[in-house]
Parts: sequence; structure tokens; C-alpha cells
Amino acid sequence: MNSLGFDTAPEETRVVVAMSGGVDSSVTAALLKDQGYDVVGITLQLYDHGVAVQKKGACCAGQDIHDARRVADAIGIPHYVLDYENRFQDSVMDEFADSYLRGETPVPCVRCNQTVKFRDLLETSQDLGAVALATGHYIRREGGLENAKLYRGQNSIKDQSYFLFATTQEQADYLRFPLGGLTKEETRALAEKYNLSVAAKPESQDICFVPNGNYASVIERIRPGAGKEGDIVDLAGNILGRHSGIINYTIGQRRGLGIATGTPIYVVRLDPVQNRVIVGPPEALLVAGISLREMNWIGDTPLSDQGTDVMVKVRSTQEPMKATVFGAPDGWAEVRLADPEAGVSPGQACVMYDGERLLGGGWIAGTEAPVTVSQSA
Repeated sequence: MNSLGFDTAPEETRVVVAMSGGVDSSVTAALLKDQGYDVVGITLQLYDHGVAVQKKGACCAGQDIHDARRVADAIGIPHYVLDYENRFQDSVMDEFADSYLRGETPVPCVRCNQTVKFRDLLETSQDLGAVALATGHYIRREGGLENAKLYRGQNSIKDQSYFLFATTQEQADYLRFPLGGLTKEETRALAEKYNLSVAAKPESQDICFVPNGNYASVIERIRPGAGKEGDIVDLAGNILGRHSGIINYTIGQRRGLGIATGTPIYVVRLDPVQNRVIVGPPEALLVAGISLREMNWIGDTPLSDQGTDVMVKVRSTQEPMKATVFGAPDGWAEVRLADPEAGVSPGQACVMYDGERLLGGGWIAGTEAPVTVSQSA
């Protein structure tokens, strides 16, 4: 059995590597090539990168396609660039804009993994005769060819399991993550060892199709008129000021409200129907219950309406916290947090764990405040 779990010699085992042009996916390709696998590199052209071609630190731009090609040539593997612009527009960019218009704060990188990469690219990999699709994500996969289990990356600082919560069991069985047990420093050391041109390339920080981090301008371009002005109100509905469009605000925001009240106030809710930004004191941000849509579960036993104890993350940067998840029909679920949490935003993901193991998660559709907090608005 080879290192990827197949009963074939590495040279007889074709693996597609998703190459973004960054150091992580480049090292993934180099590692597998060094181990003797029949590696095919694929880079996706996801959007019109004419605007971002000169922007550093954004994935999937023209420079990144060039970098991926250079790495593929250097390690001696075939490399293809696939035009997925229409798929990316439909599945990621349009959804990104519409989510903001619904008063949500989306996570487009999750949606990209869920659709374009782990659905469309995975199917393409199978069409090419590959037995696995490998990526540079920092997440661990354990198990054989079936019923594989996913775990947080060995290095908690680089762990990317939050962004892969929508991975299905079928996808987990087909995917491979060679970097899951490495630190970023170890990955860069391997890049130096293989003399890869991207060894010192900076990490991507921004969403690839959002130049300079200006979300509002992208949303306005996709959905003209999205930045419609409206009222900023308190929990009782009193008008305190004006906003420049709800797309410019997020739950938990304090700065940039343009309101002087003498006490700290935060954005506690966005009302797209009445085009209002609702503000309140910090305690109004507390959430005890969360409703989830598009629930994905890859635990060993099905979710129950009686409740399953889990650990959850409602933001990628936080440590998991205790909660209970209750299964519901049609892909919905309800989560009850053991301790109230502040700043939980619809559109974000609630990701579930059993220790280090990833169990899945869902998209936050709504929240419920603790009974001690007034919900009048």
C-alpha cells in the first residue's frame, strides 16, 4: 500500500493537485512527485483577473497562474489551466453579493471549496483518471479508501478545517491533504529543498476577487444599487443616524458608525427588509442559540433531535467551545451554546468537532439571544 492508501505503485497512481500558485499547493505537488506519483497539476482561472493581475497577496490572479506553471515545469509534471469563470461567478461571487444584501457576512472561501473545487474540480480529476485530488490545505485525513475521517491540522495556527466543514464523506474519501501534519515553516523548508520559485512567496490574505479588501465596491459592481442609504436605529427603533448601505456593516462592528452616544454601541443586527442598521450595547451581541441551514454531517452516527454534544467554532480564529446540536429536517439544525457568545453573524459558518475530529457544520441562518437580553427592536 502506498503513502496515499492505494494498493498500486506510486508511478501507477495518478493524483491531481489543485495548484493555486502559492507555496502550499506547490509543495504538495513537489512532495507527491518526489514520492513517485503520476502527478497532474491543475490551476483554475476563477475570475477576470485583469483588475487584480498586479495585486500581490491575492490567490488565483494572473501572476499566480504563472507561478503554478513555473513550479509544474520545474518539477516535471503536466499542468493545465481550466477556465471556471462562469462556475465561479454563479456559485461564489453572486452568492457573496446576495449574502451581503441579505444582511449576512459570507465566507466565500468555504463556498468555493464546497462547489468549484470539491465538486467541479473533483469531477474533472475523476475524468482524468486520477484516484485522488490533493490540495495544500492544513487539515489531516486519516483512514482508508472509504469512511475517511478529517481532523484539525497538526499546527493549530494554520488549521484550515473551519473552511472545509462542507466536505462530504464521499469527497473526504477521494481527497488527500499531504500538509496536514506540517507547520508553515516546515512547508517553506520543503519548498527550499525542492528549489521552488515560490518558496518565499507571501501568503494570500484577501479574498481573491476583492481587490484591496474593498468588499462594497465588488458588491456594487455585481449588484448595482446595493449601497442604498438608510437609518441607524437603537433596539427600540429610535433613529440615531444614517448608514451608507448595510453592505458596509457587520455584526459586532463598533468603529465607523458616526454616532456619539457617550457609551459604547455596536452593530447588533442588520435588517435588509427595512434597510436598517440596528445598534445596541455589548450585551445585546450575546447569542445562546443558532439556527443552521445546509447542514453537513460526517460524524459516525446520524444527528438526533435529542441532541449531540459537540465543540463548535463560529469564527475561524476562535478555539472550539461547548455546544449541543439538534438535528432537524431538510438540512437544518439547531445549536445551543453552553455559554453565550458575542458577535455571531448570519452568513458565517458554525463548524463542529469531537476533539480534533471535524464533524461538519452549517451556515448560520439566524441567532437567538439569551433570555436575559431584551430582544425588542
